[in-house]
Amino acid sequence: MEVTRRGHKLAKFQAIDEYRSETTLSVEGLCEILKVSKSGYYKWLNHEKQAYQTEDDWLMEKIRLRFIDSNGVLGYRQMCIHINRDHNTNYSPGKIRRLMRLLGLKSHIRRAKGYSTQASERNLEPNLLNQNFQASHSNEKWVTDVTHLFYGGHKKAYLSVIKDLYDGSIIAYQVSQRNDNPLVLDTIKQAIEANPGATPIIHSDRGSQYTSGAYRKVTNELGWRRSMSRTGNCYDNAVIESFFGTFKCECYHYNYFPTYKDLTDEIDAFMDRYNNRRYQSKLNNLAPIEFRNKIAA
Repeated sequence: MEVTRRGHKLAKFQAIDEYRSETTLSVEGLCEILKVSKSGYYKWLNHEKQAYQTEDDWLMEKIRLRFIDSNGVLGYRQMCIHINRDHNTNYSPGKIRRLMRLLGLKSHIRRAKGYSTQASERNLEPNLLNQNFQASHSNEKWVTDVTHLFYGGHKKAYLSVIKDLYDGSIIAYQVSQRNDNPLVLDTIKQAIEANPGATPIIHSDRGSQYTSGAYRKVTNELGWRRSMSRTGNCYDNAVIESFFGTFKCECYHYNYFPTYKDLTDEIDAFMDRYNNRRYQSKLNNLAPIEFRNKIAA
């Protein structure tokens, strides 16, 4: 907290320096309004900056602008990747974290939520993944799930997603106002159109869509191997749960969607950003599609 308070004080000194020529108030009056000492302001104004301080000032401005551009969703690790890619630098995450604290910048915090999928007792499948979320090539292991959303107050919508465990890319997603079999089957159709001939292990929970006869029939025809989480165990599908957490933190929770189209437009924008511009350290600081294309080249 002390570091953050120091950042706020520096920001106040900078504000006084910026506005003192544009107001009839004296420096003393501005200091009194902002509750900082006049002597402290002049000490800050007259001190000779060292080279590292000048560099930090430049870097803090780049961090501030990038944080604003991301709507406040970048933590220090993601910020570090963006800054280094944007400016061909090699700053450490620790340095970025220190400067973000000085600026008083904190990303949105993801909140844990209980696991509440209703399990079916028919058409069950074994847990083939068994929490092994590593894949040696694309289209080897896919995970899928549906999450519910709200728009226009209390109207419900549903987002169905399929994610590739190899590169973390979202290879298919569909949004619907109904949580039914067509939602999941349309997601499968989109996935196979984008990846013709793929025969992955497809892992899901035991929700009604995934234990339906229609889902079983389609995946059999495609030659996919079905895998399912154990009852009430969110860790068995932790990767897709984590993705939904990221989506809701960075896109959903801090927005209001008056209409269904407002919601779907924002989902489209997020999916494009996630696949193409959300860099990941485990992918050598590349975005999922960037990594996939580089490996395929």
